[in-house]
Formats: sequence, C-alpha cells, structure tokens
Amino acid sequence: MIERKTSPIKEEAKNELVFTKKNYQLLLISIAIVVLGFILMIGTTDIYDFRKTLLAPMVVLAGFGFGVYAILKK
Repeated sequence: MIERKTSPIKEEAKNELVFTKKNYQLLLISIAIVVLGFILMIGTTDIYDFRKTLLAPMVVLAGFGFGVYAILKK
C-alpha cells in the first residue's frame, strides 16, 4: 500500500476558511438591513407614500451594497 504524504502548505490551506468571523457578522448585518427595507415596504398606507417609494428601496440597496462590502473585506 502506498501512502501519500501531503505538504504542510496544503494542510494549512485545507483548514483555512474563506471568510473570517467578522465577514460573517457583517453579512448578517447586511441581511438585517435588507429585511428592514422590505419591512418598510409593507403596510396598508398609500402606495405612493415616501416610505414605500423612496426610503425602503434605498435601505434595501444600501443593505445589498453593505453585503458586497462584507464579502470583499479582507
């Protein structure tokens, strides 16, 4: 039987995660911001209300932008 020996570099790369704990925390915050934006969109008030047409979509887009930042943060 032939045993393969792996180099220490490959073993370190196997154990290394793609994201850090901080990245996951930032991703959860961005998800919460997006959910807040969608919560701002619901309701029975006028459909052309400032909150539904301007504020909520801006909050959702800010949440997505923050998510991109959370993914790209080193």
